[in-house]
Amino acid sequence: MRRCSKASRAAPSRGTPPRRHSRGAGGCPFATAPDDLSEPVAWRPELTAVTVILDAAPEGFEAAAPVDPRALGALLADLAGIDGRHVIVADAAGEHRLWFRAPTPGQPLAAVIPLDKDFITRIASLLRFHRRLLGRAPGPLPRGWPLTAYRLVRLDLMLCALDLRDSGATYREIAAELGRDDAIRLSASDWKMSASRSFVVRLVRDGIAMMNGDYRKLLRIR
Repeated sequence: MRRCSKASRAAPSRGTPPRRHSRGAGGCPFATAPDDLSEPVAWRPELTAVTVILDAAPEGFEAAAPVDPRALGALLADLAGIDGRHVIVADAAGEHRLWFRAPTPGQPLAAVIPLDKDFITRIASLLRFHRRLLGRAPGPLPRGWPLTAYRLVRLDLMLCALDLRDSGATYREIAAELGRDDAIRLSASDWKMSASRSFVVRLVRDGIAMMNGDYRKLLRIR
């Protein structure tokens, strides 16, 4: 079945999945190897700037608050691995992604903010989560997360174009399949210079790049 079929556009399930244990990331971008990508996915925190990193509070901070994931509300994901516990908390204003590096119940916790290029986004995500802990409205997700409707539509077209190309379709056939009517009526010479051909070539090129690893860029704030 092609990825651009109607079935592939169905909305992902938002139910709470059973807790799964990591089979070992092995360099993949997932915090735990997902069994079904239709479920919410716990991405590796270094790739996902909206993930709040929580670890044991340093000595002298015994008054720091513990966090019980089960008391946070509905959990879209709750995944245990050798690197800790990865949790996605449902919220009408936008989900909270948490990584508990030291998931000992009742342990005082501190937030870890790496000094990387995503520092501002990590701070914004932490502030949202802290407001949630205080029972206040967390506010919207950081700008650029999640993907905009335009990006989602283009990604859908990209996957369609890539699947068609992999099945042996020409650029002109791909353009026609994607609804570019001029792909059928243009002469061979005009087709080579057309905007539709350039558009399809870019879709296929970008689709191949995504397939070869650029999909990780989708996790970055744009």
